[in-house]
Amino acid sequence: MKNYQLLLELFLKHLEGYKSTLSSKSPKELYEPENYILSLGGKRLRPLLSLIACDLFDKDPKHALNSALAVELFHNFSLMHDDILDAAPLRRNKETVHIKWNTNIAILSGDVMLVKASQVLENYDFKEFKKLSILFNKTAIEVCEGQQYDMNFENQKNVSVDDYIQMITNKTAVLLGCSLKMGAINANASEEDQTNLFLFGKHLGIGFQLLDDLLDAFAQDSEKFGKQIGGDIIANKKTFLLLKALELANEKQKKEITKSLKEKDNSKKIETILAIYTELNIKELCQQEADKHTQIAIDYLSKVSASNSKKENLKQFAKELLKRQV
Repeated sequence: MKNYQLLLELFLKHLEGYKSTLSSKSPKELYEPENYILSLGGKRLRPLLSLIACDLFDKDPKHALNSALAVELFHNFSLMHDDILDAAPLRRNKETVHIKWNTNIAILSGDVMLVKASQVLENYDFKEFKKLSILFNKTAIEVCEGQQYDMNFENQKNVSVDDYIQMITNKTAVLLGCSLKMGAINANASEEDQTNLFLFGKHLGIGFQLLDDLLDAFAQDSEKFGKQIGGDIIANKKTFLLLKALELANEKQKKEITKSLKEKDNSKKIETILAIYTELNIKELCQQEADKHTQIAIDYLSKVSASNSKKENLKQFAKELLKRQV
């Protein structure tokens, strides 16, 4: 992160400027939740990637600030609505918007964030705006498709690991790819470089989500994780971990898993499922899958026509990003 600290500070200053406009807007119930969720912190990974991509091609990263803001607004809109769908009580260790206010306010405030995410791209000239908007809208639809698949999986009996990878590709990974490609568009990079950066971001995103699943089950510190540990297990989420366990389990273990999914005592449920994960080496298998996609991402980055030193910085940044303590 230290290599990109100036870029992060550049975005944070831009974000503060945007947030300062929210306090004077009314009705306050519509805009206060937006200000709240944008103030919860986080790595600001997606906007940072837009600036990094622009800088990668030696274009002033300031030119990508509105692309960066667009992806950050969209990301937080999606978090606001996802928290409602998941009935999540915490986001970055703070109350979620629908808990702090109510569900109706969270839905409407999220809606306006989505509109404003698209609106900030109007600051670019028409040719650039059109390219950015086509990519942004395509990605936004894919993210919603991924979320719907995620919900479908709750009641779908036969879900494969491949189905799951496709779901997280849409729900999570394509937005990382989009963030990078938008920055590349801002830098007027070639179509080939835009595509390779998108694919780098997509596979990085798959690896990132797999590690997020791992942390949900195995994180030791809920405060550092910022979400409820074991939340996916409690909600019967068909994550890579659960699907791989079902794939590898013997008949006795499958019966234990099936029984545990109906368990009302959450602590007992988490304890039983984690014990089976340990028996089947699921933690290590998930880490291996994340590592595989990280290597694919790095291979695509190597194809980008940019300075080797800047690509090396981005490669190291990606590796550090995925060194998350479980």
